[in-house]
Amino acid sequence: MRPQSYGPFPYSPIISRPRLEWPNGAHVAVWIIPNIEYFSLEERPGGYGPGKVPDVVMWSERDYGNRVGVFRIMETLDRYGMRGTVALNSNLCAEHPQIIEEGNKRKWEWMGHNESNTRRLNEAAPGEEVNIIRRTLDTIGKASGQRPTGWLSSGLQQTWETLDHLAAEGVVYQADWCNDDQPYVMNLDQGRSIIAMPYTQQLNDKSAIERRFVSADGFGQMICDQFDVLYEDGLKTGRVMSICLHPFLTGHPHRSKYFAKALAHITARQEVWLATGSEIVDWYKKNYLKR
Repeated sequence: MRPQSYGPFPYSPIISRPRLEWPNGAHVAVWIIPNIEYFSLEERPGGYGPGKVPDVVMWSERDYGNRVGVFRIMETLDRYGMRGTVALNSNLCAEHPQIIEEGNKRKWEWMGHNESNTRRLNEAAPGEEVNIIRRTLDTIGKASGQRPTGWLSSGLQQTWETLDHLAAEGVVYQADWCNDDQPYVMNLDQGRSIIAMPYTQQLNDKSAIERRFVSADGFGQMICDQFDVLYEDGLKTGRVMSICLHPFLTGHPHRSKYFAKALAHITARQEVWLATGSEIVDWYKKNYLKR
């Protein structure tokens, strides 16, 4: 991809597009994205800790997510018949294989999410980005039994070459560009393309809780409010709702309580499609791009 005024896609106001229809008349396609991440104790994980290695305060908080929180989220999603589309740091495959096993039992989907959450693609040495992407996809594929077709970059950080590297490695969709309520096509070099899937920095527990200090019940209400508006918008044309979670945040008991209430609110409606990222993309490509 080369820098342009709108990058690899033209400006497309949603009011000018053909009507988008989801399976069985659903107004909204809902996908849940748990960010299951690996932080080395020898690297600074970020956050409000002292910043010196070992950063016990921040590292321990994140480790809670992988030891406890993620399994609480799994049980909550099970209760409401929902599956996760996981943004997965591939280093976790070797460190916490039990998480992969439990996700596979539930037929969760795995997206690439770099190797570790402490290392961004735009910080990689020259020529190393493509190797990081390839290793991430290969490692997750070997550990889970299915090489990912989706991608979310750590920190949503890309370079001008990221999309081309992803497409060349067989990635069908990516979620870094948080600028739409529907999937859309990004046209790349050498005739390749990749689908941009709606993701959000707003309905994201990390930005809501850590940056805007939203309360546990406040984040649950945000989910309900977001759903209600998108559900009504979906009467005109189908929408995608993403719910972005981190087990070290939403996996805590006092937050998971309100997360469960929000899922009960969503699943009380009939015209809702509970899907994974690839299911949404496959439907969109098959039924919408041909129009």
